[in-house]
Amino acid sequence: MDYEFIDCIEIEPSMWRIFLNRPNKRNALCNPLRKELFNCLEALDNDSKVKVIIISGKGSCFCAGYDLSYDNSKDLPYHASKTDGFWPRHVVEGAFKIWDLSTPVIAEVHGYCLAGGTELAASCDLVYCSDDAEIGYPVVRSMSPPDNQFFPWLLGMRNAMEMMLTGETITGKQAAENGFANKSFSADILSKEVEKIASKVAKVPSDIQAINKRSIHRQMEIMGMRDGIRAGTELQALAMHSNSTKEHLKELSSGLKEALDNRDKDFGDYRTKNKT
Repeated sequence: MDYEFIDCIEIEPSMWRIFLNRPNKRNALCNPLRKELFNCLEALDNDSKVKVIIISGKGSCFCAGYDLSYDNSKDLPYHASKTDGFWPRHVVEGAFKIWDLSTPVIAEVHGYCLAGGTELAASCDLVYCSDDAEIGYPVVRSMSPPDNQFFPWLLGMRNAMEMMLTGETITGKQAAENGFANKSFSADILSKEVEKIASKVAKVPSDIQAINKRSIHRQMEIMGMRDGIRAGTELQALAMHSNSTKEHLKELSSGLKEALDNRDKDFGDYRTKNKT
């Protein structure tokens, strides 16, 4: 099948790689890309020969978040009731679509992994990063907490709180130390190492692997992870009604780059890192 926003590559019959393919946009997520991604994941999940899927990004990074220049209320990849706060509920549904696949999915993260990019990676079963990856949720500085409240579950309360209250990034190495990722590798060997791990995953019969996945998920669900993440969507929706968020949305509509620079300039990171 031909895709415009992703590439789907067979590494071997049991192992496939999906590339986010908007390198000129730092693989920012728009609904056409998301539709292709979900369609591809579901097609591979229905192929009995496929035993493991890797998601990675072309170009300089994994994914810099959602494309704020695109009207993401249109062309939704799957139905979402458009009442107040529909977007975080819709995003969380997508996360659980990946979570509930029978086929193991691995995120291979390099460069920026920001906002919606962190949500995509966190939805995967395994996450491996380059040592120097930059992982963060800068949106907390000016708009809202995450649509998908996975940070406390993966990083613990203190590490999650620091990221939520500063909007700063952690490196791939820190992500592995703190629980967001399984391991980190130098950028030049990342893909090779991920494929080594994927080949081990693929050696286990698919029917057993599907149960192995569910065994972990069910324990997390009993502890409340699925309900907690769903509950977090209401807080994200509430934040969108705050005065600060309304002012930031006006800034974004007047000039996207300028608004993001204004958000980050006092911190000296992201787009403003090398600006004097």
